Amino acid sequence: MLAEERYKRITNLINSDGTVTVQDLVEKLGISESTARRDLNELDKIGQVEKVRGGAVAIDSGTLSSRDDDVLLRQTRNIGEKSLVARYAASLIEPTDFVYLDAGTTTECMIDFISAKSAVFVTNAIGHAKKLVANGIKVYLLGGEFKSVTEAIVGEDALYLIRKYNFTKGFFGTNGITRHEGFTTPEVKEAMIKESALKHTKKPYILADSSKFGRISSVRFAEYGDALILTDHVSKKEFQNDTNIVEVLNL
Repeated sequence: MLAEERYKRITNLINSDGTVTVQDLVEKLGISESTARRDLNELDKIGQVEKVRGGAVAIDSGTLSSRDDDVLLRQTRNIGEKSLVARYAASLIEPTDFVYLDAGTTTECMIDFISAKSAVFVTNAIGHAKKLVANGIKVYLLGGEFKSVTEAIVGEDALYLIRKYNFTKGFFGTNGITRHEGFTTPEVKEAMIKESALKHTKKPYILADSSKFGRISSVRFAEYGDALILTDHVSKKEFQNDTNIVEVLNL
């Protein structure tokens, strides 16, 4: 297969699914791992895709795929921006808070910055729970179905438990933010957990780096005005005057 044909097929795969791994390319195109990595490097250089650890993602596609990226891929994206947002979010937690901490890479990053050690947490992420306990923080882990891609607990059992709680603050991840579609995520079961937890939270916050604005995923879990958005900065003009956004770079 000629390089030009491979490039076309690779970009078509990424634009269709939103992301691709090196192993995906090896299996779907019948090429070697070294060829797959070299092709992704070339496509990244010419601005056709964004290379991340283990694969690549679409460039500002506007619409996300109907499936979640693997957590290992998401952990490599916008690390500096996520850290800024996470640090500010953690500063909002007070010692008496009863907090819901959603599964996600930015919410996980928050844990390193939490100083209010006497606050109590509930989470649907096993990794978050382990990290909170290691930091001397009391945490309740929801039970239910384990979703390996995002390392989140979902399903009816988790929903039942969430409905028993009333959180003072909640911190949520999202795959996309628009005024019309609101906050969106690719998978129905995970959206249901987010929606229920957010409804049981007095002060809900959405943690999102600037790349999430203007993007849409397949399932809405909250309206645009249902939560305060914490982000590094807003680059899209349509959102720049909105009062429900806190840009941490400007603080």
